[in-house]
This record gives sequence, structure tokens and C-alpha cells, in this order.
Amino acid sequence: MNEYRTLPRRHRLPQALYRAEQVRELDRLAIEHYDIPGEVLMERAGQAAFDLIRRRWPQAERLLVLAGTGNNGGDGFVVARLALEAGLKVRVAQLGDPARIGGDAKLNAQRFSAIGGDWQPFSGRLPENVDLVVDALLGTGLEREVTGSWAEAIEAVNRSRAPVLALDLPSGLHADSGRVLGCAVRANATMTFIGLKQGMFTGEGPDCCGDIEFDSLEVPARVYGHLLVSSRRIDWAQQRELLQPRRRTAHKGDFGHVLVVGGDLGMGGAARLAAEAALRTGAGLVSLATRSLHVAPVLAARPEVMVHGLEEASQLTLLLERATHLVIGPGLARRAWGRALFEAAMAAELPLVLDADGLNLLAENPVRRDDWVLTPHPGEAARLLDASVTEVQNDRFAAVQALQSRYGGAVILKGAGSLVASGGDRRPAVCSDGNPGMASGGMGDVLAGVVGGLSAQGLAAPIAAEMAVCLHAAAADKAARAGKRGLLASDLMSHIRRLANPDNE
Repeated sequence: MNEYRTLPRRHRLPQALYRAEQVRELDRLAIEHYDIPGEVLMERAGQAAFDLIRRRWPQAERLLVLAGTGNNGGDGFVVARLALEAGLKVRVAQLGDPARIGGDAKLNAQRFSAIGGDWQPFSGRLPENVDLVVDALLGTGLEREVTGSWAEAIEAVNRSRAPVLALDLPSGLHADSGRVLGCAVRANATMTFIGLKQGMFTGEGPDCCGDIEFDSLEVPARVYGHLLVSSRRIDWAQQRELLQPRRRTAHKGDFGHVLVVGGDLGMGGAARLAAEAALRTGAGLVSLATRSLHVAPVLAARPEVMVHGLEEASQLTLLLERATHLVIGPGLARRAWGRALFEAAMAAELPLVLDADGLNLLAENPVRRDDWVLTPHPGEAARLLDASVTEVQNDRFAAVQALQSRYGGAVILKGAGSLVASGGDRRPAVCSDGNPGMASGGMGDVLAGVVGGLSAQGLAAPIAAEMAVCLHAAAADKAARAGKRGLLASDLMSHIRRLANPDNE
């Protein structure tokens, strides 16, 4: 169609993520500057979705397409026509006034109707004898809450036992933030086009999208050069390439000395998990400053950790002189003991990872540093920003950037689709690895240790943060093969070690 090289139509998910307005701009550029008619792009989108249906649900014979009045509905009409031409039974349930359908969407609606397609208004309920529902209702342009018959249709889809394929974006999901606008389709899979939308990978996005498939629609690669990405998708398959092999003459002094500070009474396990994670990631030496009561149990379980029982902050001085990197916060608590150790450790001005109650103490007396990594979950992020958890979760990209702007360094906002922001020209990153089995106690402590272990091996804070998030999530995915329910933080340790040595996998 033109002289420019095109991206392959089917390939592994790209790293580039975009906001909805940017994808619309890519679409416009393809049409107006690279002479690809919108009708052709819509046909390719429908064909890509129908090809996925045939691959993933080969036994599906009865399709229901829920169509809106915009281009997303037009993609749905292409799917409906292709399915009908293939001999499948197809119904299109129309939402919105059909008179509002225009342009390429109207053309494809007419084509479906012209071959005898069953096209009726949405009746308020879904038929029972359906093998697959195709969501082609709202697409990426939604900015307000879904109400009325649109909400009824989405709720009916979510009650249905039939699997669901969403086209471009599950209806009701905000493309930029990943929040649900009132209600949203919970799809088994989403076929998205031209550019990945950043909201698909964080917040409610992963739950709504299911398995994400991507098709570039043969848009020329040169089109993408017109825009800067809004964020980046990262995963372990990409991050592992940054690991360098160790020299044969290496010794433990080459890989840093991590000091973990935490573990008040009753919370020694959190500090022990962080310390072991730093070791399993490859730190040369790891010390643990904790309550004296915890020394014997930690040594019995993990003798490689140099455990020191401290009852006074003054006892931390010698340990700080020996350490190259700090991890502060796992099990620290906010009582007098924890506060004293926090203040002493912060005064040492070593590169550090701040987690758990270390973050809560920071929120009480905010400071900014460039040599640290902060690892808040949404509740801790809310305290650091003097906001509500709802506000943080409503726009996680905005929250992580606000955290980084206020506190400096690199910030990991944990949760489904963990985000990493480190300022400057480095775009925010979202990790697409991980699973819901990680919703258990101790996972954050392990992550803090992984960040500390990677930092001690010489990685700058932004690189260590991104690599740690992906390594941690990939290890959890490996461990979850035995089941997500009941997954323990300690189950990750052996997988962290294997993944941190990619040549041995």
C-alpha cells in the first residue's frame, strides 16, 4: 500500500503504551498521511478479531455481537459479517440510535444487513443459547460513567456464562487510567488495535481485559515515530536481557552489602523475607538488624543472613559503616524502637529501599532524595500524597508520577499492574507479569529485598526498580503454577534464584 516497512500484524505485545487520544492520532496519521483508508483499517480489525475467535473458540457456532454506534461497533459489524459468511449463527444487538451510525461503521452495518444479518435493538437481556459474546459497544473514547441501557447490557454480559471477546477495549474501562467507569465488561480476552492502551495493564485493566491480543493492522512502523509513548510495558522476558554474567574471578565484595532494618516484636518474618530475597537475588552479603528475640529463629532458618539483635538505635552505627545499601521498613512498626532505627538509618545517607512502615514514617516528615527506591502499596501511597486510596487507584499513573515528583528517586506503586516512575526523560513503566496469588502477606517484603539485592550489585535506582518488579512478578508466576490460592511469599525464593540466572533456565 506504501513504500514504508510495516509492523508484522501478529507479534508479541509491544512495549510502547499510549493514551487513547494518542491511538486516535496514530489512526488519523495512518489514514491521512499514509493513505490507508479507514474502511481498510476497520476490515483488518474485524478480520483479526474473527481470526482470534476461530483460534481460541473453534467450537463456537452461535455469536452475539453487542454493537454501539461508533467505530467500535463498526469493528463488531465486520466480525458479524465474517462469522455469517463462515456459516456461523450471528446476532447483532444494537445499543444506541442506529441513525447515529456513520462513516465506515455505517458501511459495515449495511454490508452485514445486506447479506441477511440478524440486526435488532438490544432487548435488555442476552439470549441463553450463545457460545460467544463480542463486546463492540464503547471503545476507547469513554470519559463518563456508563448508565442506562448501556450499563444494563454490560451487566448482562457479566452475568452470562458465555465467554466474552472485547474489541479494542472492554466497554466501561477507562483507556488511560484503568479505572472502571461505573461498570465495565469483564472479558476473557481483548483484541486491541494499532497501539496498546496504558489503562489495560494496571488498576482494573487486567481484570477487565483478560488475555490481551494485539494487531497493528499493518500500520506502517514509521507512523509510530510521530509520537512519544505515554508509558512503557515491561516484563521479565525483556528485563532479563539487562543481567550481565559474572566474572569468573568475582568475589562477594563485588556485589554489595545489604543491611535490612526492621522486624519489631512479632514481625520478624517480614525482615527475614526481605533479607533472604536480597541474598537470592545475588547480593554479596546481607545483614539484618532486628529485635534480639528474632536472632535465633532467623539463624536457624537462614544462616547465611548475618543477624544482629538491636534494642537501641546506637547499636546500628557499626552495621551502617559496613553496609553499602539499606532496606528499611519490613516489619519495622511505628513504635519508639522502629522510629529510632528509622532516623539513624536515614541519617547514614546510604542508597536505600524504603518499604512498609518506613514509608509511613516518611509520610509524617517528607523529604526528597534521588538515591532511593520507594515501594508503596496504594494505602501507603495515599498517606504519602495526603490523598485517599480511591484517588490513588482512580489514576495510578498520575499517582506514581506525583509520588516521584514529590519524593524523588524511583517509585514502585504496587498492585495489579505495578508501576515504576523515576522522572526525567524516562517514561513510567507498568509490569505486565504477575498474578492474583500475590495478594498475600510478605510479598512486598520480598520485593523490597529484591530491589535491595539488585541495587547492591551496581544497578542504578530506576533500573533496579524496574528489573525487581519484573523479577518478583515472574517468580510469582512460576510459583503460581502449583495454584494461585495459598501462594506464599517464601514460595518465590527458589524461582527468584533461577530467574536471576537466565543462562540456567
